[in-house]
Amino acid sequence: MNSLPLLQADAVSRQFSIRSGMFRPRSTLHAVNGVDLAVERGAVLGIVGESGCGKSTLARMLLGLTPPTEGAVRLDGQDIRGLGRRALARRVQPIFQDPYSSLNPRRSIASIVSLPLEVHGIDNPGQRKAIEMLERVGLPPRLAHNTPGQLSGGQRQRVAIARALVMHPEIVICDEPTSALDVSVQAQIMNLLMDLRREFNLTYVFISHNLAVVEHIATHVAVMYLGRVVESASTAQLFHDPRHPYTQALLASVLTPEPGLGIPDMGLGLSFPDPLHPPSGCPFHPRCQHAMPLCKTERPPLARREQALVACHLYPTAPSSPNGAQPS
Repeated sequence: MNSLPLLQADAVSRQFSIRSGMFRPRSTLHAVNGVDLAVERGAVLGIVGESGCGKSTLARMLLGLTPPTEGAVRLDGQDIRGLGRRALARRVQPIFQDPYSSLNPRRSIASIVSLPLEVHGIDNPGQRKAIEMLERVGLPPRLAHNTPGQLSGGQRQRVAIARALVMHPEIVICDEPTSALDVSVQAQIMNLLMDLRREFNLTYVFISHNLAVVEHIATHVAVMYLGRVVESASTAQLFHDPRHPYTQALLASVLTPEPGLGIPDMGLGLSFPDPLHPPSGCPFHPRCQHAMPLCKTERPPLARREQALVACHLYPTAPSSPNGAQPS
């Protein structure tokens, strides 16, 4: 019998009530719509998609910061709503996009990293454990009493990583952790995250719009579009043989280092569908070059296609694996 995934999203949805004007009726935004994910211990699940596809809302649900409207997030098979906030925080920690806005500008970096230990009543004499963790992420002890404003962007993100790891969690949710950094610094932070994963036996959920970064770090990838997963596969499978037309367009959008080739044409146009009024049938059909009449009326299920799960009428449907588990 297969063991349970360490972290699992079971048909999770999240809706928000939106009013575009004072005298206009409210509309319902389906930010995340029936997403199934399963993350095995020690794996790195990359979640990719355009801005507005629901990646960050899903991250907040995995962290327990935003409750799902429907479905459940489970940790070792247990609904995280049954766990206390502190118990969940000891096992699941975040690293956010902007290292400056996520750090208290008035506190020293040693006190920032020490705060989780204080909240959980863990002994930390002389902030020793915090300083040791700062050294683990590549920051010298002499910076321990500096404030975030005295550090570079890359150094601040190292502080955020140290704060996330000082409790020795099992899972780290990384929401665009390198997008606010210079390219050279991005590489340093990515290599640091990979080293720390091996050192602490971490499991990552890595959310990004940067496909090169995801290919570098992830073991599995889920592609989201308008709040739904449209393709899920191992990283090697997805980058070698993408099945969904949206995945193919995303991979075609990666800039080449050859200047003569110019900017790639993804074939998606310049507009993005209104998430308040999503298209009927397959949500991708207005932008799809392979759309058929069926695509306009019937939404394709996320079904297995060889070693991938794909939501597309171009392929024959078959039952997906239980609870949306990643293809093996």
